[in-house]
Amino acid sequence: MNKVYSKIESITGSVITVKADGVRYGDLAEVDTVFGTSLAEVNKLQDDIVSLQVFAGGRGISTGDTVRFLGRQMQVSYSENLLGRVFSGSGKPRDNGPLLTENMIPIGGPSVNPAQRIIPRKMIRTGIPMIDLFNTLVVSQKLPIFSVSGEPYNELLARIAMQAEVDVIILGGMGLKYDDYLNFKDTLENGGALARTVMFIHTASDPTVECLMIPDMSLAVAEQFALQKKDVLVLLTDMTNFADAMKEISIIQEQVPSNRGYPGDLYSQLASRYEKAVDFETAGSITVLGVTTMPGDDVTHPVPDNTGYITEGQYYLKNGRIEPFGSLSRLKQQVNGKTREDHRALMDGMIKLYSAFRDTLEKKAMGFLMTQWDDKLLKYGQQFETRMMDLSVNIPLEKALDLGWEILSDCFEREETGLRTELISKFWPKTDRN
Repeated sequence: MNKVYSKIESITGSVITVKADGVRYGDLAEVDTVFGTSLAEVNKLQDDIVSLQVFAGGRGISTGDTVRFLGRQMQVSYSENLLGRVFSGSGKPRDNGPLLTENMIPIGGPSVNPAQRIIPRKMIRTGIPMIDLFNTLVVSQKLPIFSVSGEPYNELLARIAMQAEVDVIILGGMGLKYDDYLNFKDTLENGGALARTVMFIHTASDPTVECLMIPDMSLAVAEQFALQKKDVLVLLTDMTNFADAMKEISIIQEQVPSNRGYPGDLYSQLASRYEKAVDFETAGSITVLGVTTMPGDDVTHPVPDNTGYITEGQYYLKNGRIEPFGSLSRLKQQVNGKTREDHRALMDGMIKLYSAFRDTLEKKAMGFLMTQWDDKLLKYGQQFETRMMDLSVNIPLEKALDLGWEILSDCFEREETGLRTELISKFWPKTDRN
């Protein structure tokens, strides 16, 4: 039975307090005001004093308004009808479609029992050479994209959503500019991927508490699709906005701050979301790819710093490209030895030569004399950056491998590549002068 209270003890910003009993952390309540009904969530309990975060903010609420506890936590509808739809952080439609109320499931549950997980063993193809060839994305992996404001990380996520070989895409946007939201929607619709996509979007103008709901809603729906034997890719942007929303609410609650004002449980809060990544033996899978922007390009900032301890590598997006140095998929060795026999050797060889190119660039900038080998490295580096690293390149893995051999043959002699003779004999372009 719903409990109703007609006296609000205090109002601080978007947080209200009431005296109540039998209420649990995370329970929902409805606040009836002269302007209508607002949803609120219990986020602090101290004896009989209950603090609630009002989704729509504290404006218009008076101490005489009614608070009705619903006796349940936040829920989201799950069915095939979600596909192609866009919802807010409170579960309301953003696309003018009907409100879905069937098969309501709770959000924010525990991660999967480790005994039910299997070792990751399948590749997710994206058509992006810097991912597929050099840092392969693996089913059930959890990876962040470390970047800074102004980089095209949302455009990268949209491309991955269109091209990733998975059954379902779930996009969780937090603190998005409205233009970014529209770009996601238009890109997926024009690319024909919207029909297999569910979007939960929080824009910068929406209530802060809704930002915290986005990952949990996305992952709760992903779990249900995975149990229906579907491979699900969850794309989250931006997890720094999620952490900043936590920080804002903890300050309002007067919690003791930790590093740079973030709450002390930042690591646990991030981990509880990323650890939802899983591959089931008898069902589907969940793979999590989340953007983490680094204020001031500072990787020691609390959000990327804590994220790095949780995830299985990272992609660094700098200057509009996925950097080969710093980017790492710790699970790539699980799959890239099973793709094509030259995959691992070519990957290692090309990165070694690109590293030598970077050294040659420094040598040239300092005015040292360039050798014939340096000239070859400069030519190679330029081709590698334009033909491999450019995010506009969109080719399958096999063509990316062939392209790698083509670049090598255009810049070096066979024996200069450092690759095994049997691989060179098999894959070196036949039309080359060598």
